[in-house]
Order: sequence, then structure tokens, then C-alpha cells
Amino acid sequence: MATDYCTPLDITQIEHNFAEINPAMSAAEAMQEANRCLYCYDAPCMHACPTHIDVPAFIKKIASGNVSGSARVIFDANPIGASCARVCPVEVLCEGACVEKTLINKPIEIGRLQRYATDHALKNGKQIFTKGEPNGKSVGIVGSGPAGLSCATYLARLGYDVTVYERREQAGGLDTYGMAEYKMSKSVSLSEVEHVERMGVRFVTNTEVVGKTKAEFDETPWKMIEFRHLISENDAVFLATGLGATNRLNIPGEGLDGVFDALDFIERVKTRDWRSVPLGRNVVVIGAGNTAIDAVTQAKRLGADKVTLMYRRSEKDAPAYDYEIELARKDGIEFLWQTVPVAVGGDERVSRIRVRQGEREFDIECDQVIKAIGQQKMASFFTDVLGIETDEKGRVVVNENLQTSDPKIFAGGDCSNGGKEAVDASQMGKLAAIGIHEVLTGSKVEFAGAVVRTPPKAPLDPNPH
Repeated sequence: MATDYCTPLDITQIEHNFAEINPAMSAAEAMQEANRCLYCYDAPCMHACPTHIDVPAFIKKIASGNVSGSARVIFDANPIGASCARVCPVEVLCEGACVEKTLINKPIEIGRLQRYATDHALKNGKQIFTKGEPNGKSVGIVGSGPAGLSCATYLARLGYDVTVYERREQAGGLDTYGMAEYKMSKSVSLSEVEHVERMGVRFVTNTEVVGKTKAEFDETPWKMIEFRHLISENDAVFLATGLGATNRLNIPGEGLDGVFDALDFIERVKTRDWRSVPLGRNVVVIGAGNTAIDAVTQAKRLGADKVTLMYRRSEKDAPAYDYEIELARKDGIEFLWQTVPVAVGGDERVSRIRVRQGEREFDIECDQVIKAIGQQKMASFFTDVLGIETDEKGRVVVNENLQTSDPKIFAGGDCSNGGKEAVDASQMGKLAAIGIHEVLTGSKVEFAGAVVRTPPKAPLDPNPH
């Protein structure tokens, strides 16, 4: 990493640039907005939410002044409801359904109302749920992101002893380390982790779960635990490992100083130690997903003179949501569509990137390149190390109970769905907890936003080892 990158703006201006784009509501604003809701009987917003939060119910409780009760409705269906209130694509989920299916011209601000209720609970130390009566069974969870936190919450409510293993220093996964700072600060995610921890869930951080013997990793900066120990010490294991490293460009010059992974760049921004964030004057971001948008907008808001987003396909093919692209456009980001990187140039440090548009090749001057081209699947780890089945895209294969080909191992979130929203991972964590409980006890249980399912036709042995 280059040592003379610097943030050109003064701290006051940067703090202004990173103010929340969807600020908190006052009590009066929340009350006024809640009273706009039609409380639809067959609420389209509830169906559009992957965790199926009872939106009319939580909004009605705000309108009646029962804010803690509102938070309970939300957290009952989604344990990371405070994070999702900030980072969910509400425009295409709950609020989008509100506009499409009702006569309201302007959707109810469901996301901000959800934030109002959940913030009230977390800031006032309201412990919405507690651990259930101990049932004598334990579950190990690998990964503390949305899926892991969600699964841990519901299992704790059912009385399981739950231990969550996380390689990083702090729990929360991408909600803690990978969301744009103007959308959500670290503190929100960590407060949800603390809420889960107070339910009796144990978090073991700075610890990586590995398939090989610990002796082979003695020089690593974090602790190691062998997966076989998790299997032997628990009645079940839930994999919520997310995705792997950022994909490679596989072009010359990719190793030059000044080439960064988007998630690494965003993680540095999340520290809010603005002067330590590596920032070029002329930045090129490769990719057009939501992570790419987070990278370009934050680079611009830190004070880069010019930021360009480059994508190999057309704008209509971009994975990012339309409102995200519009946000980048308003921030003054330049776009190069149907443009492919060919090589990164420079002497030790990036000074240009060679690109191709159709039959034409040309150089673009830049001093920083940020890769936002998706993350690798960890198929070899799952198949070769854990011995569980993956599909042709490297995703862990699960059944309706979110059980893998090894009956004692369950999986959910990005490692199974290939990479979706935090709210989707939260729902998978909930369904996994239901599935684990059903397989281990033979009992069906229902939580808010999940249906009771019939057990597998042929019950699987939960203790094959």
C-alpha cells in the first residue's frame, strides 16, 4: 500500500459528506408518517419483505405510542432489523410494493419507521428476547454475519447453547465491515451483536475454523479451530461463511501498488479514521454492482478529484439498483459502459489503466484502481475440506431444512444463495434454526415470517459421525 495517499478534504467537510443519507425520524415525524399507513389487510409490503415483517402491525404500534412493542414485532421476524432498516433496498422491496399495490402516490417510509422503532429499543437497552429454557443441545455457527446472527438468535430462543466463531476482531460480518458509511455506521451492527450476546450466545472472535490440523497454522495472527472439533462438540453446525476473496481481473499490472479490493477499501472507510484511508486523486472502480457504487461514492465523498465507474456491459445490465446508480450520478461519478480493462500500467505504482471499447483500445490516467467484480465461491473448502456437496456455481447445496449433504451440517446466507441482500441472509438464518430444531428434536416450530414445513420424507440421522 502506498504511504503518501492522503485525503485532501478537511475533516469537517468529510464528516458532512458522510452524514446519513436517510436520517433518523423525530417522534413527531414518526407519528405523522405512521398515521399515513393504510394498514392493508393483505399487506403487499409484508409479502415483499424476505423476512415477512408484519409491517402494518409495527407501524400501528408506533402510531399508538408503543414503540417498544413495535420493535418487538420487527425483531421477532428479523433479528438484524436495525441494520436492514438502513441498508435494505426498500425501494424495490416493501416500499416499492406499497406504491405498486395501493393508491398511495408516495410510499410509506417503512425503512425509516423501522429504524425509529429499532433504534429506540437498542438505545434504551431493551432486551426484546431472552434465551429459552435450556434443552441440553448445542450448535456451533461459523460466521457472524446476518445469517449467523439470525440463526443464533432463534436457536437461543429455543434453548440451545450457541457458539459463533468469527475470524475477524468484531462480529457482524458485512454489516459491520462492508456497508457504505453514509448508510450505516459500525455501531449499529455491533449493537445488534450485543443484543444477541445478551441472550447467552457466545462469540469467539479472532478465530478461524479450518479443515487442517492447527499445527499447520501456528504462525497465523489469529486463533484456529479444526472443523472436526466443532462437529464432535456440537449436535449440529451451521455454516454462515459468506463468500471468499474478491475475484481477480487476471490482467497485467494487477499487483501494482494502488490496486485495491473494494471491500478492503470500504473497510478502511468504516474506521472513520479518514486520514488513514488510501485515496487517489483520479480513481477508477471496475464493476457495477452495489459494492462498486459504495466504492465510487465514498471515494468521491472523501475528496478524489475524479472517480470513474467502468463496466464491461451496458447500463441496463448493471447489477446495481437504479437508485444506487442515480446516487452515484448525483455525486458526480463518471461512467464508462461496455468498457473492459486490459492492463494496469505504471512503474511500481498505478499511473494508468488500458481499456477496450469495442475494437478500440486506449489508456485512462489514474492513480488508484478499485476492483468490485464480485467475490469467489469457496467451493473447494466445502467439498474438499468439509466433504459437503456444492452446485455447479460453487454454492452449498441444502434441502428445505437448510441441511447439507452431511446431515449434521446446515448452511445459509451467501455461501448457499450465491450472494444476496442482508435481509435474505437473515431469513435463511431463521429457516436454518427451524430446520435444525426439527431435525434434532422432531418438533416443528414457527417464528414470525416463517411457515411450518413438513419434515423430510426420510428422516436423516443427525449424528452420523
